[in-house]
Amino acid sequence: MYQVADLLDALWRDYTASTPQADRIHALLVARGETVHNDHVALRTYGVPGIDIAALAKPFEDHGWIAREHYRFQEKHLRARYWQHGDPNLPKIFISELIVEEMSPTTQATIERLVAQLPPGFGARPDLPWAGRPWTLTHPEYQQLLAESEYAAWMAAFGFRVNHFTVDVGKLVSFPDLPALNAFLSEHGFVLNDAGGVIKGTPAERLEQSSTRADSIEVAFSDATVKVPSCYYEFARRYRLPSGELFQGFIPASADKIFESTDVNPKPRS
Repeated sequence: MYQVADLLDALWRDYTASTPQADRIHALLVARGETVHNDHVALRTYGVPGIDIAALAKPFEDHGWIAREHYRFQEKHLRARYWQHGDPNLPKIFISELIVEEMSPTTQATIERLVAQLPPGFGARPDLPWAGRPWTLTHPEYQQLLAESEYAAWMAAFGFRVNHFTVDVGKLVSFPDLPALNAFLSEHGFVLNDAGGVIKGTPAERLEQSSTRADSIEVAFSDATVKVPSCYYEFARRYRLPSGELFQGFIPASADKIFESTDVNPKPRS
């Protein structure tokens, strides 16, 4: 069985292999003398028995992460939940899934064809969170999914891998706040997701978040190789509750806009 450090290291190595900007940003922060702590790690899946949220969560639950709050994203047809470890130095795990039964018959049929390619027991793999793409699909199939759901298309193209890591901005020492970090990133040429504003959330909501736009990398479909937005890097600043404890949950309206960091066709800023 993987140890916790091995698990997180495997996730980071797989993530940075398809997210060159994350390595560059991490190196820039370290060069400033920062020790980078992760607030949370996020993964995506389809809501299909055997590879759903519960399946993806098991490797983390086996290492002590405990399930917390549920979330629902109506417009994007998603469910999500996060997990928290007893060791406060370990990141939270945020897992979302597409509610397949809410998709059109065509999209449901495409996803069913993808899932049918999985070998028996695939969802029980201890390395499921970084197992990669276990199916083949054509570029037209990807485009059909994209027309209905950016999330469905992303999952089809990339399969099982971390969607983003998140820097804990509150533990950075050379940036007074999230706007200062965002300015630093922009100065170094990184494009930030401005859907709903560059910063999503407020101190009053106890959570501020920002993120880069996903890197685009070449993805091999069965009939073509095409550049597709892969993964992004997120930055979160948490604030204390009246009790004095840091808020640990998520703000659905903010997360909804963070999801759009991987969009092929970003919506106009609102």
